[in-house]
Amino acid sequence: MTPRPRIAGLAGLLLLGGCGQSNTAAPPEPSTLVTVEMPRQGSRPLQIMAYGSIGPARDGGSDTVSMAQPGQVTDLMVTPGAPVRRGQPLLRFTLSPTALGAYQQAATALEAARTQRATTARLFGQQLATRDQVAASDKAVSDAQTALAALRKEGAGAAEQIVRAPYDGIVTTIAATQGDRTAAGQALLTIASGRKLVATVGVPSADVARMKAGQSADVTPLAGGGTLAATVTRVGATLNPRTRLIDVDLGVAPGVAVNGEAVRAAIRTGAASGWVVPHRAVVTASGQPHLLQVVNGKAAAVPVSILSTGSDADVVAGPVHRHRPIIIDGAYQVGAGGAVRWVRDR
Repeated sequence: MTPRPRIAGLAGLLLLGGCGQSNTAAPPEPSTLVTVEMPRQGSRPLQIMAYGSIGPARDGGSDTVSMAQPGQVTDLMVTPGAPVRRGQPLLRFTLSPTALGAYQQAATALEAARTQRATTARLFGQQLATRDQVAASDKAVSDAQTALAALRKEGAGAAEQIVRAPYDGIVTTIAATQGDRTAAGQALLTIASGRKLVATVGVPSADVARMKAGQSADVTPLAGGGTLAATVTRVGATLNPRTRLIDVDLGVAPGVAVNGEAVRAAIRTGAASGWVVPHRAVVTASGQPHLLQVVNGKAAAVPVSILSTGSDADVVAGPVHRHRPIIIDGAYQVGAGGAVRWVRDR
């Protein structure tokens, strides 16, 4: 038996084996599609974000309405939060019988003093009264006039009074209800001037050192609406016991703020310079903020510190390579060392 057929069979097997290996290829390395942009340096305003509400200014921004005499609120014409115009009726007040009686007694006392002075003057002309008696009667008239004028100034001369708004503003609080009997000087309602409103916001004590009067700010109502230009007018020195933050007052443009409205404020305290990158490019999920730059088709992590943050862009500092693209969209999807393919964001 010859070995030639066996050799031919082995050769055929080797040929088939070689064909099978040539048809098997290594699978491609998976990659993530990302958008990139080249690093750029610049600056952005340093801002402190704070929340609070619109209210009257502390320096004459509101007035408390009260009556100097006791009486009764017989008609309440406004409600809390209502805007009012200067001279608009706020409430009707009826003087108490006791206060009205005191005024009538003072008026009667003045009339009696005048009659007595006339009598004394006539007697003096007949040499039946002395100069001291004339002087005493003159003083009695003067004292009675002063007492009556004081009661009239306090509103005791009218049994019923209409209390009117001292200026254009907003009724912030009402302390009395219709029908209430009130004591002299008791607060009835408070009105805030629409031209002296401030946004009072709470700022962490660690940020207060960066703040001072005169700094500019943008105030945005949380319920929606346009941004209001504002200026820091007061920086508090003690913690608000309710919020545990420092109260900061921001003066807003006259006539545009609504008393009691909740707001967000962006207070500008300076500028930060460094690498300006889109906010979505800064990865903070792992604790240490970092960017991802493309190196030889792969993502490389670059640790950074955040100097300023905003809704659209951040300013960071760190060993960023100016000639390597920064990953923007996809920064949270690809890990360090992951393969990427990219398109330019800009």
